[in-house]
Formats: sequence, structure tokens, C-alpha cells
Amino acid sequence: MTLELDAQTTGQTANSRLAIHRESRAFTLVELLVVVAIVAVLVAILLPAIQGARESARLRQCANNMRQLSLAVLNYESLRKTLPPAGIVKLKTDDTYQIDVVNPFAGIRFSWIVEVLPFMEEQSLFDKFDHKKQINAQPQTPQETSLASLLCPSDEAAGRHYEIRETPFAVCAKGNYAAFASPFHIDLQLQFPGALIVGGQRIGQISGGVSQTLLLSEVRTLDHVNDQRGAWALPLAGASLLAFDMHPAGWPWDHSAGGAPPTQIAYRSAYQPNLDSIGKTQRPNGLGPNKDTLVAPDCAKVSTQAAAAQMPCTANKDPAVTGYMSAAPRSLHAGGVNTAYLDGHVSFLENEVDDVVMALAISVTDQ
Repeated sequence: MTLELDAQTTGQTANSRLAIHRESRAFTLVELLVVVAIVAVLVAILLPAIQGARESARLRQCANNMRQLSLAVLNYESLRKTLPPAGIVKLKTDDTYQIDVVNPFAGIRFSWIVEVLPFMEEQSLFDKFDHKKQINAQPQTPQETSLASLLCPSDEAAGRHYEIRETPFAVCAKGNYAAFASPFHIDLQLQFPGALIVGGQRIGQISGGVSQTLLLSEVRTLDHVNDQRGAWALPLAGASLLAFDMHPAGWPWDHSAGGAPPTQIAYRSAYQPNLDSIGKTQRPNGLGPNKDTLVAPDCAKVSTQAAAAQMPCTANKDPAVTGYMSAAPRSLHAGGVNTAYLDGHVSFLENEVDDVVMALAISVTDQ
């Protein structure tokens, strides 16, 4: 009897221990919630760090792309003894002021990027361009090619394109790098030049030093076929060219300078920024009051989407003195844009850069 009780007691004790052991292996609701909370906190801590590391890598890749592109420009200059032309376009005479202004809608309309393709290890693509035909009449459509070397990883330009709605119709691939043509307007680059201008210029013509002269910066693209920005083969505002829109002192329409408007503006005029333009320029990632000037028929179609993407635009007028062609450097990097200087070095330019400092860095005819 005693043995039976002992056996029974032993069995009950074992069962109790087993039950306790089973209960100890289960999570209570409170414990589960604590674990979930800890995981959520860890994710909240680590995710920004991971995203930051990824953006840092994208920023470095973008800077490397820009460095290689600036070296292509310098290699072009080393061989040709002149910087590449901002575009292969025609000039238009303004009858009122008796000056030649750049008309990016006339001529074969190739950008400077087309001309430096051989120095980007893209000789085969360059050979597909027919320099006797306009950009929208290229038999082999090389302008449709998306080049990885022209893409910033932070933007999503790959696969995006711009449509030239003319006869013949054409498609242009997009990229993320553009050159500074003027501290003022793209159409007035011959009077107030930047690093790359129509017709080209020798490095010896540039005052202020190549290490302090801005050459390239970034542009953003909009996923819309009517938005020209980023179209690398075209010499248009925001496509492959940038201008700062800081008025020069004494400009005819700048009444703060006083006096009567001049009857003629000199070629390669000495540039001095007008302080009344402060706050009205095309600084990096600017939201206004000046906006990127797009082809007139296109701007109305993209303005709402562009404003939502913080890329405001306006329509340019006829390419003459009243063209007002300019565009801001833009990127999705936090706080600014990558820029390259005329000696090939790359730097990060903050959104809040001083207007006068940037204007003088773009101008190559400072007094």
C-alpha cells in the first residue's frame, strides 16, 4: 500500500513538474508586448542609420560620376585647346539692343554632353550622331540612350524621357548633370558667360581661377514626357544647362542701377552682381520666386506635378533678350547638390549658399 502511494505521489510530482515546465516555456501577453516594443525601438533606431548609410553611398557615387564627367570636359579641352561648346545652336539678333542671343531651338541643337561622349568612353554612341541633322532627326536615335554615368543614384532618371513634339517627333533620355552657362540667363551667355558657352572658350579667357569656377552641378528629373529637365542631349535650361539669374549691375531692366538703358551690350561684359537680385536667384533646390524655364507648350502640362515635387517651372518666352532662360541645380541629397569645378574637383554646395558668392563662382568675367 505504501509503495502504491509512493508511486502515485511520485507520478503526481512528476506531472506537476512537467506542467510547471510547460508553463515556464510559454510567453505571457505582457512579455510578448515587451519584446515587440523592443524590436520596434531597435528598428526605429537602426532604420534611419541604414537609410543614412545608403544615401551617403549614393552621394559618393553621384560625386564620382560628376568627377568623371568633369574630367571628360578637361580632356576635351586638352585635345581641342578649347572648352566644349554649351550647345551647337544658332544665334538670334535682338533688334532693340543690337546683340546676339543664343537660340537653343535653332540649329542641330546638340548639347555639350554629346560633344564630350568620346571622352566618356562612349565613342560608339558619339559616332551614331549625325552632325548634319537636327537632334530630332537622328536616323539611329542615339539621344534615346540612357547612360549610367549620367545618372545620380538618388534620382530615378533611368527610363525617363522627354518628347520633342515636332516634326519629326523624337525622344530624349534623361540624366542628372548640367553645366553652368551664365550667372544671368542662358540666352545671354555670350554677354555674361559661365564655364561652357556656345562656340566654346579657352581656359585662358577665364578670370578668377579654374579651382574657383563652377563647371557642373546636378539636376533633377520629373517623370513626365513634357518636362525637359535632365534631357542630356538638349542644350535647354535644366536639361544640360544652368543659369543663375542674378542680374548684373546696370542691366537695362534693373532700375536700381539708374540711368538710361544702354543701346548695346558688349560681348563678354565684365560681370558685377546686382544686390537687388539677392533672394531672387536660382540657388540650389530653389522654390522661387524664379522658376526653371521650360518650353512654353510643355510647362502648363507639368506645372502641377512639378510644384508638388518641389521643382517649380514657368514657360520661357521667345529666345531673345526677353527669354529669361535659367534653371536651378537640383538634387534629392539632403541640404544641397554636388558640384564640380573647372579644375575637376567636386564639392557639396548647400542650398543656402550666398547669392553673390555663387554668382561670382559661375561668372568667368568678374571685375
